[in-house]
This record gives sequence, C-alpha cells and structure tokens, in this order.
Amino acid sequence: MENVSETLISQAGDISSKCHSNVAAGHLFHSIIPRGPTVPALICVFAFLTLFSLLANLLTLYTIERSGDFSYLPRFILCKSLIFSDLLQTVTFAPAIINSLARRQTMAFNLYCYFQHVVGGATIFSSLTTITCMALERYLFVCYALQYTVTVTRERVSKVLVLIWLYSAAIGVVSLSLVLSKGRQENVPDVTVGLLCEPDIMEQHVGSPRAPAIFRKVAGSLTLLLCLLAHAFSYFRMYRNASNAVVPFNEINAAARRTVLFYCGMLFLQLLPLLIKVTSDALWLTGVIEMSAGSREDCLAGPSATAAGFHVSLLVMLLVPPCINPLVYGLRSVELRKALVKLLRWRVGHRGDQERPRGMMRLRNFVHPNLPDAG
Repeated sequence: MENVSETLISQAGDISSKCHSNVAAGHLFHSIIPRGPTVPALICVFAFLTLFSLLANLLTLYTIERSGDFSYLPRFILCKSLIFSDLLQTVTFAPAIINSLARRQTMAFNLYCYFQHVVGGATIFSSLTTITCMALERYLFVCYALQYTVTVTRERVSKVLVLIWLYSAAIGVVSLSLVLSKGRQENVPDVTVGLLCEPDIMEQHVGSPRAPAIFRKVAGSLTLLLCLLAHAFSYFRMYRNASNAVVPFNEINAAARRTVLFYCGMLFLQLLPLLIKVTSDALWLTGVIEMSAGSREDCLAGPSATAAGFHVSLLVMLLVPPCINPLVYGLRSVELRKALVKLLRWRVGHRGDQERPRGMMRLRNFVHPNLPDAG
C-alpha cells in the first residue's frame, strides 16, 4: 500500500509540474492556433486595430477639447466618456493578446488576469450603456427641442455618467468576487487555456463554478435587453418625427431612413462581440466537458477546434467597436468635422506664419540684376 501511495503521489507531482510549466502554455497555444503562418497574420491584425483605435479616439478627443464649446455640450460629454472607455478597453486587451501571440503561449494566470476581468467587463458594459444614453439624448434633441436645454443639462449628464461607471464597475467586481469565492482554490494551474483572461476563461480555469456564470449571463442579458429597447424606442420615435415633417409635402424622408439603418448597423457591430459570446458559451461548455475528461489523464488537453475558433474571433471583435465608435459617434458629426478642418487649417497657417519671416530675410539679401545699386 505504501508503494502504491508513493507511486500515486509521484505521478500527481509529475502531472502538476507539467501543468505549471511553459510547455503547458505552448501546448495549449498550439491547440488554439495550430497553424504557424496564422500567428503573424493575427499579430498584424491586432496591431492595426490597436493603432487605429488609439489614433481615431485620440484625434476625436483632441478635436473636442480644442473646439471650446463642444466639450461642454451634453452630446460630446457622453462622447468623451465613450472615448475613455474605448481607450481603456484597447490598452487592456490588445497588448496582452499581442504578447501571447508573439510568445506563442497562452495567458499566464496572475494578478493581471484579475485586472483584465474587472476592467474588460466594466468597459464593455460602460460602452453599451453610454451609446444607449447617446441615443436617448438624440431622441430628446429631435423630438423635444424646446425642452431639451432645460431637461438635458451638463450636471445631469455628468450624474448619469457616474451612475454608468459605478454600475459597470460593480458588475466587474461582483463577477470577479464570485469567481474567487466559488472557484477552486487549490491545484490551480499557472497558465490559462486562452489568449486573454476573459470571463469564460477565468471561470473555466477555476473549475467552472455556476454562480459567476449565472450572474454574468443574467446581468448581461438584462442590460442588453434594456439597451435594445431604448435604442428601438429612440430611433423609431425619431424616424416617425422626421416622417411626419414631410408627409404634408407627399415626400419620403429617405435621409431619416438611411440614418436609422446606419445606426442600427453600427449597433449590430457593437453587439457582435456579445452575440459571439452567447454563441460560444454553449461551445465552451462542450470544451470544458472534453477537457475535464482528458484532464484525468493529461492536463494539457485543450479546447475543441470550434471553441478555439470562436475564442479567437471574439478577441478580434472586442477591438472592432473601439475603432468604429469614434468615427460613428464623433467624427461623423458635421460640427466636429468642421472643427477638425479648422484646427488643421490653423496649424498649417500658423506654421506658414513662422516660416514667412525666414523667407523675407532671404529675399532681403537678394539683389535683382536689372535693378541699380542703391547710392
């Protein structure tokens, strides 16, 4: 009996050491991305999305801040909050994903995983609710123009943003607390089975407890439902209001229809990561069952190919909304585009005023051959 116990202990130690090594991270990475040429392509895609997101958001924020009165308007106050959320989401997700791809290893399970879990969830909820508030703000501006300046003030918008961030942060903190309290505390591997510590990866890593998954899905579903209802109500009323304005002239407001369809399409892109998440939940459940069966003999068993494909697709789509949000809700505005052009012209003119004295100094020393010398 003693020999059998020693054998089991030694085998458990061998498995544990194999699970806590870089070999495990590399093996799990290749189970997610089995083809080598795919890695450089993904690095280029994530690098492009990261740079484009940073450039577009910072340019929009710079234009709003340098435009004076725009920074105090309720519409652009909401836009600045959305930009901050997008920037935070980009710098939280993108470097970690690119680092995992460059090292060809899955994400290590450490304190940064907790940070990604909380900040990632908070920014996603914040972006969705902020865009919903922007739709409601446009509804009040279009349908209640006379009462708009009294109803929608800077102070009220600031209070709404505080509530949005408190709500979003609370969901992230509560979700992480449930993961830590309900998940297993012993024999936790040092590496995860994903390129990013998203909620599914975190829950799977600590034993797939039910409480965090139920809370996350219920909170996400209710928030998504309320946001969709608010969007549908706002755009439907705005479209009806615009259509009623042209009915006496027997015309069809094609511009209003195109605007509504455009923003519905942009909302679909905003919700696409959530739709991928909902679809992948069932597939990750299958992956968890397969890994649990394989983990009895080999802790290096990775997720299924379908679940891994959805995981990579989700990571790509998480960086798409921060790229399109500043264009749709910021630079698409006529006022903001005019302000940006004005700023660019001012900088070009200011640079020309600085270079003009140098040219005058050079012309002063030039004597035309056909003119007589002075004196």
